[in-house]
Amino acid sequence: MTTYFYYPTKEVQDELSCTAKALVAPGKGVITADESASTMGKRFQLIGVENTEENRRLYRQLLFTTDPKISENVSGVIMFHETLYQKTDGGVPFAEVLRKKGIIPGIKVDKNSVPLFCSMDEYTTQGLDDLHLRCAQYKKDGCDFAKWRCVIKIDKNTPSYQALMENANVLARYAAICQSQRMVPIIEPEVLVNGDHDLDRCQKVTEALLAAVFKSLNDHHIYLEGILLRPNMVTAGQNSNKNNTPAEIGMATILALRRTVPPAVPGIMFLSGGMSEEEATVNLNATNNVPLCKPWALTFSFGRAMQASAMRSWGGKKDNVLTAQSELIKRAKANSLASIGKYVPGSVEGSAGAEKLIVDAYEM
Repeated sequence: MTTYFYYPTKEVQDELSCTAKALVAPGKGVITADESASTMGKRFQLIGVENTEENRRLYRQLLFTTDPKISENVSGVIMFHETLYQKTDGGVPFAEVLRKKGIIPGIKVDKNSVPLFCSMDEYTTQGLDDLHLRCAQYKKDGCDFAKWRCVIKIDKNTPSYQALMENANVLARYAAICQSQRMVPIIEPEVLVNGDHDLDRCQKVTEALLAAVFKSLNDHHIYLEGILLRPNMVTAGQNSNKNNTPAEIGMATILALRRTVPPAVPGIMFLSGGMSEEEATVNLNATNNVPLCKPWALTFSFGRAMQASAMRSWGGKKDNVLTAQSELIKRAKANSLASIGKYVPGSVEGSAGAEKLIVDAYEM
């Protein structure tokens, strides 16, 4: 095996690391607003709003035109393809609206999960074939980072070695293509919360998955200073009837990360994985307060756990826009405090604050 390979040029390294560091600046995190049209339909159904392109545009406009002070707590937004090319009522592209606030636009680039042949009913993620062309276009259209999700499930027979290796390799190929187009790849290997496994089992699977992912990233010569990791927090399965404390969840999460994630990675942005808004914030806060060395920024990249109260407050009514934006600002501030370990549990209330947000395990 040859040990000769190239790093990206100094110019590309500087651009990638600068963007990655900006996304995990102290007290800042990312809003994940990359739901597909069908997923938005499920969200809208809960609040009695028709799933049309115009209603999706109006909702995203609500998010992106929130008072500029939200940029004190939000560094970036992950968008869906449709959203990137939508505009405000005044004709301003959403990406431009975000940039004027100092918020970095990003894009979801995977094409959803598909069954992994001859596996134990497991999944891989598709979308690599034309990814270099799409990334080149997205970069031209204003996006400086991208997101790709792979899912791993836990049951008595899974995850299989096949699923771990396949998804690790897919994430590495995606990362290489993104970096070749000067976009920071957010690596999202998610251990699903579905199941009856306990905290210890989730920790072990998370460690096995992350070890496989970073081995593959190394094999593909990924520039680690120019990536971000978006993993699950380590929690018991939703059907386990285990009520672990935030401190226990935080410790299990940090142990898994310390054993697998190199310190060269600038930051880790957790997904909320079906947790309620308050639960996700409290667990993020506990993770930041674990009394062990943590060489990365630990922050948020929440979707439902950032938007649930805002969406419910909006309800599709124009008169409710300011109220919904106020809910978004409150949640962003709460998560900002949690990302530096200074959130006081219960200090921020939202209309959906304690509501569990679990959806179909494979919903993308």
